[in-house]
Amino acid sequence: MMALMVHLKTVAHLRGRGDRIAKVTFRGLPFYSRIAENCEEVANFNETFRWPIASRLDGNEMLEIQVYNYSKVFSNRLVGTFCMVLQKVAEEGHLELTDTLIDDNNTSIKTSVTIEIRYQPMDGTVGMWSDGEFLDVPDDRDGMFAFETDSLLSGQSHGSGTSPGRSLQGSIPTFRKAGKGVFSAMKLGKIKSSKDDHKKGADEPAVLDMEDLDRKAMRLAGTLDPDTISLASVTAVTTNVSNKRSKPDIKMEPSSGRPVDYQISITVIEARQLIGLNMDPVVCVEIGDDKKYTSMKESTNCPYYNEYFVFDFHVPPDVMFDKIIKLSVIHSKNLLRSGTLVGTFKMDVGTVYSQPEHQFYHKWAILSDPDDITAGCKGYIKCDIAVVGKGDNIKTPHKANETDEDDIEGNLLLPEGIPAERQWARFYVKIYRAEGLPKMNTSIMANVKKAFIGENRDLVDPYVQVQFAGQKGKTSVQKSSYEPIWNEQVIFTELFPPLCKRLKVQIRDSDKVNDVAIGTHFIDLRKISNDGDKGFLPTLGPAWVNMYGSTRQYTLMDEHQDLNEGLGEGVSFRARLLVSIAVEILDTTSPEIISSTEVQVESVSNISESATGKIDEFFLFGSFLEATMIDRKIGDKPISFEITIGNYGNQIDGVSKPSLSKKKKKDGESEEEESELIQNSSEDEADEDSDLVSVSSTPLMKPVITDRNYFHLPYFEKKPCVYIKSWWQDQRRRLYNSNMMDKIADKLEEGLNDVQEIIKTEKAFPERRLRGVLEELSIGCSRFVTLANKDVNQAGRTKLDRERLKSCMREMDSMGQQAKQIRTQVKKNTVKDKLKLVQNFLQRLRFLADEPQHSIPDVFIWMMSNNKRIAYARVPSKDILYSIVDEETGKDCGKVKAVFLKLPGKKGFGHAGWTVQAKLELYLWLGLNKQRKDFLTGLPNGFEELKATKTGPGLQSVPPVSLVYNMKQVFQLRAHMYQARSLFAADSSGLSDPFARVFFSTHSQVTEVLSETLCPTWDQLLVFDDVELFGEASELRDDPPIIVVEIYDQDTVGKAEFIGRTFAKPTIKMCDEHYGPPRFPPQLEYYQIYRGNCTAGELLAAFELLQIPYDAEEIRRALIAVHNFAVPQIKIGQGGRADLPPLEGPTDSERGPILPVPLGIRPVLSRYRIEVLFWGLRDLKRINLAQVDRPRVDIECAGRGVQSALIQNYKKNPNFSTLVKWFEVDLPENELLHPPLNIRVVDCRAFGRYILVGSHAVSSLRRFIYSTPDKNSNNWATAAKLMNGYMVLTNGGSQPRSSPSLSSRTFSRPAGDIVVNMDSDPGVRKMDTVVKLDATEEENDKKKKKKKKKGGVEEEDETDERVLDWWSKYFASIETLKETLRAQEAAQAEAEEREDLEIAAEAADIKPDDLLLKGSKMKEKTKEKKSSKDKKKGLAADGSERRPVKTKVDELVVYNKELETEYGNFEDWLHTFNLYRGKAGDDDEHALDDDRIVGRFKGSLCMYKLPLSEEITREAGFDPNMGMFQSIPHNDPINVLVRVYVVRATELHPADINGKADPYIVIKLGKSEVKDKENYISKQLNPVFGKSFDIEATFPMESMLTVSVYDWDLVGTDDLIGETKIDLENRFYSKFRVTCGISSNYSLHGYNVWRDPMKPSQILAKLCKEGKIDGPHYGPGGKVKVANRIFTGPTEIEDENGLKKQTEEHLALAVLNHWEEIPRVGCKLVPEHVETRPLLNPDKPGIEQGRIEMWVDMFPMDMPAPGPAIDISPRKPKSFELRVVIWNTDDVILEDDAFMTGEKMSDIYVRGWLKGQQEDKQDTDVHYHSLTGEGNFNWRFVFPFDYLMAEEKIVISKKESMFSWDETEYKIPPRLTLQVWDADHFSADDFLGAIELDLNRFPRGAKTAKQCSIDMIRNEQELPTISIFKQKRVKGWWPFVARDENDEMELTGKVEAELHLLTAEEAEKSPVGLGRNEPDPLEKPNRPDTTFLWFLSPLKAIRYLVCNRYKWLIIKIVLALLLLIMLGLFLYSMPGYLVKKLLGA
Repeated sequence: MMALMVHLKTVAHLRGRGDRIAKVTFRGLPFYSRIAENCEEVANFNETFRWPIASRLDGNEMLEIQVYNYSKVFSNRLVGTFCMVLQKVAEEGHLELTDTLIDDNNTSIKTSVTIEIRYQPMDGTVGMWSDGEFLDVPDDRDGMFAFETDSLLSGQSHGSGTSPGRSLQGSIPTFRKAGKGVFSAMKLGKIKSSKDDHKKGADEPAVLDMEDLDRKAMRLAGTLDPDTISLASVTAVTTNVSNKRSKPDIKMEPSSGRPVDYQISITVIEARQLIGLNMDPVVCVEIGDDKKYTSMKESTNCPYYNEYFVFDFHVPPDVMFDKIIKLSVIHSKNLLRSGTLVGTFKMDVGTVYSQPEHQFYHKWAILSDPDDITAGCKGYIKCDIAVVGKGDNIKTPHKANETDEDDIEGNLLLPEGIPAERQWARFYVKIYRAEGLPKMNTSIMANVKKAFIGENRDLVDPYVQVQFAGQKGKTSVQKSSYEPIWNEQVIFTELFPPLCKRLKVQIRDSDKVNDVAIGTHFIDLRKISNDGDKGFLPTLGPAWVNMYGSTRQYTLMDEHQDLNEGLGEGVSFRARLLVSIAVEILDTTSPEIISSTEVQVESVSNISESATGKIDEFFLFGSFLEATMIDRKIGDKPISFEITIGNYGNQIDGVSKPSLSKKKKKDGESEEEESELIQNSSEDEADEDSDLVSVSSTPLMKPVITDRNYFHLPYFEKKPCVYIKSWWQDQRRRLYNSNMMDKIADKLEEGLNDVQEIIKTEKAFPERRLRGVLEELSIGCSRFVTLANKDVNQAGRTKLDRERLKSCMREMDSMGQQAKQIRTQVKKNTVKDKLKLVQNFLQRLRFLADEPQHSIPDVFIWMMSNNKRIAYARVPSKDILYSIVDEETGKDCGKVKAVFLKLPGKKGFGHAGWTVQAKLELYLWLGLNKQRKDFLTGLPNGFEELKATKTGPGLQSVPPVSLVYNMKQVFQLRAHMYQARSLFAADSSGLSDPFARVFFSTHSQVTEVLSETLCPTWDQLLVFDDVELFGEASELRDDPPIIVVEIYDQDTVGKAEFIGRTFAKPTIKMCDEHYGPPRFPPQLEYYQIYRGNCTAGELLAAFELLQIPYDAEEIRRALIAVHNFAVPQIKIGQGGRADLPPLEGPTDSERGPILPVPLGIRPVLSRYRIEVLFWGLRDLKRINLAQVDRPRVDIECAGRGVQSALIQNYKKNPNFSTLVKWFEVDLPENELLHPPLNIRVVDCRAFGRYILVGSHAVSSLRRFIYSTPDKNSNNWATAAKLMNGYMVLTNGGSQPRSSPSLSSRTFSRPAGDIVVNMDSDPGVRKMDTVVKLDATEEENDKKKKKKKKKGGVEEEDETDERVLDWWSKYFASIETLKETLRAQEAAQAEAEEREDLEIAAEAADIKPDDLLLKGSKMKEKTKEKKSSKDKKKGLAADGSERRPVKTKVDELVVYNKELETEYGNFEDWLHTFNLYRGKAGDDDEHALDDDRIVGRFKGSLCMYKLPLSEEITREAGFDPNMGMFQSIPHNDPINVLVRVYVVRATELHPADINGKADPYIVIKLGKSEVKDKENYISKQLNPVFGKSFDIEATFPMESMLTVSVYDWDLVGTDDLIGETKIDLENRFYSKFRVTCGISSNYSLHGYNVWRDPMKPSQILAKLCKEGKIDGPHYGPGGKVKVANRIFTGPTEIEDENGLKKQTEEHLALAVLNHWEEIPRVGCKLVPEHVETRPLLNPDKPGIEQGRIEMWVDMFPMDMPAPGPAIDISPRKPKSFELRVVIWNTDDVILEDDAFMTGEKMSDIYVRGWLKGQQEDKQDTDVHYHSLTGEGNFNWRFVFPFDYLMAEEKIVISKKESMFSWDETEYKIPPRLTLQVWDADHFSADDFLGAIELDLNRFPRGAKTAKQCSIDMIRNEQELPTISIFKQKRVKGWWPFVARDENDEMELTGKVEAELHLLTAEEAEKSPVGLGRNEPDPLEKPNRPDTTFLWFLSPLKAIRYLVCNRYKWLIIKIVLALLLLIMLGLFLYSMPGYLVKKLLGA
């Protein structure tokens, strides 16, 4: 036999003195050396280990040696590990070496090991084994087992499973040289300890002891402050140190089946290039079953609709995202006929939702014809689609004017990465057969049937339905069959790649009444295909898919039927179905192709049994170690637990299974094969199999009471077990691969959570942890690649298996590379960015790990009571699947897992779903039956097996039916419950009365109830005495069971209400460990409390589990008992308690027997003072129907507090009379531990009664901590924070205006002044310290203005000052906003590109400087790309490029959000706290607490440590009464004039049936209300209001402004569309000066007139005075000095008469615009602006109903009155007249045949219109009988129209229908349509061709007809265009085009036309007539005579025929006749003549 021998000689350089032991592992089989006793430096082992091996040694295999310090009592302590790859050994056969070990941090240590390795390949090989799988042997090979038992007997113990060393990758030696660690013991590979341990204590330790962890932590953080704290999120609690337990999942309720609100809004803007002649198109928008239609546009191929549709849904997300959005264009639909379909476009909602911002904006959908797939594109629809779920907010790109030319190809409605040219493909879904179906009929029916038919039939008639892309296909129905065989395929024809992500396969039961689903499976196309360059088309199977759904009992009304439809998590196995999917791309040119896309169903041939893999026998074992927390409703009846896998083990309602032998035969093995199998397997196995009956449920047992709510089962030392045999196709490889990826992903997720915690708690070195995480990831990836590589030729591998493996390996490989790369780039400042990148890895891993082809079904655990199924848990089979390779093993295989049972289906929603039905400690193991020997290895040690009673003597390997533990440990658990914060409000008062209940094992205790608080500080120690845990001490130490803490709200009546729950793990002290640092006393940690899936607060607590030591006497007796071979039941003597750390008695006498949290654990406190600013109360609602009249505010923090003054009359003045109060309190030093501060408002009623109005808990006080200002620094930090809102990204990435780096430089030299130069060129500087205001910075920066070009909006004729109005300013600003956004996007893209470059560069080892070059080249490239695209838009490709100067228009700032978000809610000193009352809602998001708000408290807090430094209090003017709140204004009532400007609303939600609304504005402020009802705007969803409203108000009584948009209705009340609320008070008092925005320029007249009553100089003087700043000092030469800054600017101003005068206002304004640069007091003052606010409707919470653009000015009444409001009324459209003279046509195609002669000719006329077909179409007269296509007309069309210059739209007002009440205003683009027609007398006229000219940009006409060609249309993009509004008069030739049968454009004629545009005034002065009429008539055309009608003058016609047409013919005939006559005469006279000649006569 081949063998590998290792001679372990010595281990040197050990530290300390002690016993050593070594463990050598190869191929997962470990050997232990003898113990080298009492050795110091060197341990001489000198032992040889030999592994007989059956497969050749692979060069990638590993040998691993671990050296331990041996200890008799404890677990052994790892000294270090040595790993080597056996490549050299495999090549040379012999190797000697000495090398160093590495410790668990991957660092080299001094200790070295000397070994010699030999490898002898011998010839007599026993047969090839699969690569590397060492123990996975087929049964019939004896050799293996022989040697295995051999090693067992030889006294060496070996663990099963792999040791951590296997988890290394191939390239170890290179690692060694770098001196880096190779693998981190903490994370990789968990060791399983061996069971049959002959040497006591020789089992391996858990990889990492707690002490190591702490030491590691100490090392990491340098020195740990004893008070530091980790915010233990769920991950930290359950971080798995050892190997026997798995993490529990804390989130309880399944969220998938719950209905949610969705709103889908679709705007159909226009359609283009529709195929067909002269059509009347309508667009139909269909989502699911809802259809809506646009209006019909007549006779056009490019209709413009601009119609907005909204669909509202309330369905579960899965259902929503599978709905199909279908856009179709229908031609000439009307009431009577349905119209003909032109083309459709389909996409599922999920695709839209996965887009950025959940929307497509202004994209073109390609239409295709479903009935004819050979046809190409049928046209395009331009639309916006947005899907909004609850809580999503949609950012609409700003819609000012769509001037950008539509580049259809570049803006297709397709997700990124999908090619524009999609091809048709066939999707073949083959359905072969199904098995294990449940019965779908009652047994009574069955008996009836049996009576009639006389045989017992299966009670189900199944068929399969497949749904894809909105189409359904069905197979045939197989009558009465639990195992139906179909062998059919369903074929879909759809464009590829499809825009529908999922394919739904459903088995249904055919029934006369209604068909019901039996089970549903969704196939995600993204998982079964790969679109990369090495990708593959979707393919699947043939593979079995498992279907889950409701329980299998048949009931007529199945309450869980939804589960069978695929909604929610299935609670039971329903069936499995054998399917396969293939896709074939069609070649649409081939002639025999079927052109329709109807679904087809065909039959297919049968598939061989082995195609899905060889059937193997699997063994599932489970042991119930504990069943606690059983709900009390169930607790009174006996309970048993049942485990099922598929239908195996299901005793109540599983379908009868075929017997064993039949099963084996059915699976295609012949009888002989079977006997052979039995002969060859080891003897006992054969007997065992013969009668191993599955035991799938535990014996019934009555629960015992734990406490008021829960029961537990008294398992104690006897743990029941179950085991099931089952037969499945052996497709473990799939599960193994996904297990490996899952483990890598779990580890990555854990690491990332750690990094986030470190960042969140501001601990040191997050970057180190991130680097570690990345290193693990790259090692894990390379390990995956080596392991996954070996499953090459396994039976039943499908194409998908092969392709997926390839792509997974590619992905993992590249991910590993990228991880290495990113690791090198992680620096302190890049941690957050890199963290984002790495989170993408996590998603990718999770996506890859999800295996689309199932194999073994999931395992269900059901709790049964009274033979009914009560509650269940579902465990994916891959999680418990066993493999010899450790990484491939499921994460819960052979581990104890805490499983929480939940109620099935809808019962599990809401409160019922949050209560635990039962908590199990469950051990599960699933594997091949032949690997069964390992199934008990993971259990806690110290048990004996009890077999079933009937076992004979030979059956020692039957699994046990129960385990009896003879080892138990006794502990004391101490739960230090300190406090909780931000709890869920469970009472109607908006507070809770919380108490906590702590469960551990079968014990539970509660804390005291604290009433009326959301932030209880219990400060209580709960002591659990005598907790018994079974198993070995060392294992328990590493891996204690979890503690469950549930928090309840105590109610006076009824039972306590559940608030939430969290999990924790205790810190454990064994009795021989010292109670002291670093592990004890434990630290308080925060645990996240969950309620369902939502967070419900945090718990601050610590838990310790202390072993209670034994008594010596007891031990002696126990030993005697052992020698008498009795079971040692060791009890505890009382004397042992003394060794536990002492408990302090209750200190407070008033708290009674309650123990407080002991001193070492509770935080260190210090003295703080909290100052409270009481400002006022607002909007208090009624309480119990009575109004609040005399409210007071109570502030409480950590037991201390202060009360505000009483407000005597809330109605008169809701402000407090005393502004500032303070109190002192002892708080923890550590800020993270600060308790919340509670604000409560009570109303003082008569007779000393107090009623709680509402409360607010400030959970984090950090933002209110006062830090002493640094003298020489300015408040850059706040400026920077605020500026982040509009950071303008330039090329360098983001840099806030006031960049902190700059500031630190500037202020290090406080001497000298700083010049801020206000010229347009920022280049000139006076000193070296200059605040540089870059020109590319902010859109309202002055200098930018000067270089700004108006973005193509202004026309030349607007350059005149007088023409400019407020709207010019507005549109210019919007252009700027758009540009800024574009620049940001570009910069972002560039940054990303750069990063990619860097990564690529590192991979290729490019030096950074080459990179720069490369980067700049890329930039140039992108610039070129951009600029070519943007030339038309007049948009520079980069923010910093200069533009040609056009009219300078002063701008304002357009914010595309509320002003509040931009300026931190204006809470610079006055904060608003919402007061809550009432129970919190249990909707998925807590975002909807709005209805609980009962009012608002305005005020502020400031806290600081005492004593405070002197200098603050000594400052001049310090008012001690005001504390830290110096210089705030008084809060007496003040009268204010509020001026509200409403510009326009966009995207309103339709309110009327017609899909439109008639909006008008209502403004409320306090009691005053302004309704603008008479000025409603008819049928408009994007109304322009352009109005200002003045309201007088008195703060504080009236401070909440509500602006609402209502829908006007003729009958009934008007509906609210949406409203927005603005808190004016905070704005008024804010230091950002929001009262009146500061404009960028100061002017006295014109559109930019200064609107504030105070001039800039007055404002500046006031600000300087308030801020105690020196200045302003105006100097000569246009300079002003404020503090130590000098600003420059112009000093002259023009008044209305154009006279210049000197002024300081410009200078003052310059300072105000840069106020944020003033040290100490500076902040960004609010500029002149327009804000965009979302409109919300209380009935549709959280979903935006549209947006409104507006701004508010406020003027105090005690100041001078402001001027009149600015006029922002909408621009009136300008009236124009367009005169079009049609001179001639040419080359018009000839349609008709002449009546008599059949000649081609046409009767030509030209039709034209501007606005719309019906209103103003005009026709020329007819040019009859044109034979050449030439027509002469000299005909004039006159089109008057109203036009909006700024928006480039024509405005039409017309009634929509005869029933409309009023006219509706439409805006349409100015497009002139000219068509050429052929007139017919009796039939309809024929359409010949058309041209559409966009009057703003159309190609210049050709000079002659010859030069006019179809290219003028085809290459429209490239040709120069002109605008009639600039040219005024244009003449030329233009082509007419139409589409032929093949959809090609063809030239159908040319027209010579002249366009002349006049304004209405000019038109009046020079009027013209229509046609050829007076005035200014055109001359008659000179038409040939043929253009008359033949039947009016037949002679003329004949003359014409003779003269014109047949003239030449007649001449030819005459000539021919003459010739003939001559010839005849010649022949006639010839003979006579000849005779004459001959005779000579």
